[in-house]
Amino acid sequence: MQKRTSWLLLALVSLFMVTSCDSKAVYDEYKSVPNKWHKDSVASFNFKAPDTIKNYNLYVNLRNTNDYKFSNLFLIVELNYPNGKAVKDTLEYKMAAPNGELLGTGFSDIKENKLWYRGYKSPFKFSETGDYNVNIQHAMRKNGDVNGVVNLEGITDIGFRVENAQE
Repeated sequence: MQKRTSWLLLALVSLFMVTSCDSKAVYDEYKSVPNKWHKDSVASFNFKAPDTIKNYNLYVNLRNTNDYKFSNLFLIVELNYPNGKAVKDTLEYKMAAPNGELLGTGFSDIKENKLWYRGYKSPFKFSETGDYNVNIQHAMRKNGDVNGVVNLEGITDIGFRVENAQE
């Protein structure tokens, strides 16, 4: 009986530690990419504004493998507000070091990248209550190629994350 109680206590403590380690997350969701990320494929994320008074940090999260062959990544990110306002940005992120080693965290073949979207220069506040929508698609091109990369290899998951900003 004592072994069973000890095991249960250990399980509860472990669960608490795992859930409390990510206390800043307000919204965090991923969408899987089947095989290759097509240039017309849009990852959409829908969420409610958490609070219109607090500051937040917004991130695009990506998981990639060694099949990703570029040193950077261009994304088109569109933030749609509840009242119909839309803000569309073309963003560039560094994905590899000068020696070609992929950036990100992870010990396996999969690297995880947490890329700033909003909140890094000035605090981001959700100015309206209601449902927000974020659309993300890639805009990669090879040098000299006008049409761009149709099927981007090496991206396995696309995510969007909202965190409480440190006050």
